Amino acid sequence: MITGISTASLFGRFKTEEAIKELNNNGVKHAEVFLESYCEYNKKFGKLIAKKKGETEIHSVHALTTQFEPQLYSLNERAQEDSFKILEGFLKAGKAMGAKNYTFHGSARFKKTPIKINFDRHAQITQRIIDTCAKYGINLAYENVHWNYYNYIGFFDELRKRTNGLKGTFDIKQARQSGIDYSEYIKEMGSDIATVHLSDIDENGKMCLVGKGITDFNEVFKKLKDVGFDGALLLEAYQSDYENMNELYDSLKYVSELAEKIF
Repeated sequence: MITGISTASLFGRFKTEEAIKELNNNGVKHAEVFLESYCEYNKKFGKLIAKKKGETEIHSVHALTTQFEPQLYSLNERAQEDSFKILEGFLKAGKAMGAKNYTFHGSARFKKTPIKINFDRHAQITQRIIDTCAKYGINLAYENVHWNYYNYIGFFDELRKRTNGLKGTFDIKQARQSGIDYSEYIKEMGSDIATVHLSDIDENGKMCLVGKGITDFNEVFKKLKDVGFDGALLLEAYQSDYENMNELYDSLKYVSELAEKIF
């Protein structure tokens, strides 16, 4: 089990390559790199991250997902194939920087009308994505996201029983926004959780850094331990959740010390 920070937490403050350099300069040992646009989805940019990351290990890579992930499942063959080409570039970047996991959102629920998922088709395409990732030594880790397909309990199980090699990313913030008890997502993904995204809320429901809110992370970590979690605990905060970088590093210290006690 490792702890670290997602560069998404620095979105709006630093460019991607500057963000990973900032984390390394401040002793962050593990990170998720949030790639922000098409110009970053290539091997050359991945090598730039590898140069800037210093001693920081890249646990996972994350894309700005509405740019191509929903179209991987498109009924339009041209749109789908173009999206797989973008995926290949993204994975080349991930491999070049040393990432072993891909935090994946997948299809978005753009419309308010009910969606009936054809799980056989969805799983077939997901398996193709898993296999494409595997060519670059990267695991596909499907994340629970309140505005995407995986926003209810049961979705992950339906995919997992139809695919091979599927991993999960558990996001406590997204569980909260889905209106579902976070423990249900932990229970469903179980030992297949590769990555955890951590954040907190205060007594008014406003998002804040872990250690400054009301969530009992002692209990959260125990539930993760109970299902055999042995991945990465990563802070994923919004720009408005903190004022200065020292607050973010203090939160990581809190997470690391608590995790050491539990795990």
